Amino acid sequence: MTTPRILFVSTASSYRNHAFIQAAQSLSMNWLLLCDTAVTAEYARSCMVYNPNDYSSLIITLKSLHSQHPFVSCMALDDSGAQIAQQIASDLGLPHNSATATEAARNKYAMRLALQTTDIPLPWFRRFVSSDDIALIATTVPYPCVIKPLELNGSRGVMRADTPAQLMIAHTRLLRMLAALYPHHTEYEFLVESFIPGNEVALEAMMDNGVLIPLALFDKPDPLDGPFFEETIYVTPSRLPDTTQRTIYVIAQKAALAIGLVNGPVHAELRINSAGIYVVEIAGRSIGGLCSQTLRFGSDESLEMLIVRQASGLLATTPTRRHEAGGVMMIPIPISGILQHVTGTDVALTVPLIESIEITSPLHQPIVTLPEGESYLGFIFARGQDPAAVEQALRDAHALLRIKITPDIQLIA
Repeated sequence: MTTPRILFVSTASSYRNHAFIQAAQSLSMNWLLLCDTAVTAEYARSCMVYNPNDYSSLIITLKSLHSQHPFVSCMALDDSGAQIAQQIASDLGLPHNSATATEAARNKYAMRLALQTTDIPLPWFRRFVSSDDIALIATTVPYPCVIKPLELNGSRGVMRADTPAQLMIAHTRLLRMLAALYPHHTEYEFLVESFIPGNEVALEAMMDNGVLIPLALFDKPDPLDGPFFEETIYVTPSRLPDTTQRTIYVIAQKAALAIGLVNGPVHAELRINSAGIYVVEIAGRSIGGLCSQTLRFGSDESLEMLIVRQASGLLATTPTRRHEAGGVMMIPIPISGILQHVTGTDVALTVPLIESIEITSPLHQPIVTLPEGESYLGFIFARGQDPAAVEQALRDAHALLRIKITPDIQLIA
């Protein structure tokens, strides 16, 4: 019998590569990693670098490989590879969501338009382009509002404005950021939405033939009220009432179906207030960063193992999440500059319930805060029987870290 083989599409720098490759290896599956640039030597033997601008050559090569040893699935490991993974899956005859669904799961405006077809509460929203008159825009939008790019994730470029003057400042900052990211573009799109107050949660789930399978609901105990929206602590299981949690699952399934996601992982961000439960975003991927390390299923399966098994048709039943509480702190970056050192990790690791601390930002390299930044300083993980105790352990461990960042004139400018 031929060993199943899975095709991953990612970037060389993605946090997710290692976890998904480990999942495939644990399941005794072969794998091929498609990347836009070369990866570390550890995975180079099973990595293929491709040119995103030469899809015709890529698909010819993949069809040849598929005929020799068929792929059972093609999966994007992050948003950047979602569209090309969908196209590859379609051309190879592999299971996939529609191109429309893939676009709506990446594009905040397309998502909002799709959600208009449901009874899910929506904020006021409108799309604009960089050539539109921001002075006029500032007189027409409701306040407080949020300005955001259409396709970046991790709260990157997202800013709250309470007045027209604040919106104009945020607009200038966002366009400067987009121009740096996309220097060849002549116009930039952005979204303005009314600010949604309330508590925020994150849902990790899978869609299985149109049915949502909840895997974990994370509370975000720190307020996310702006002006920027840096996420810090995630803790599961949620302490919300069971009725609220069930309503969240119903809304998330409606949202996923509205944008066309019928199979595969789903990561949803939702806000809860007296007016209802609002979908902030819904994506056809798993949770970002290293946060999935907080989750274990069945005997000792990772989230990535469940996703790979489902994508490969090997998931007959979904194992339940283990009952202990888990939490992660995405260590915030206090200032932009050059990261010199992080000390205190040895002491922080002695805090009860702390499992590990991973400093992922390289030393002596630039590190940038939100809204321009795209990464965290690192991650703190904790596990215990009580979500509140796990949350407190994360805070206590973080308080023991000493982070030295020297200002960098270019970053400040």
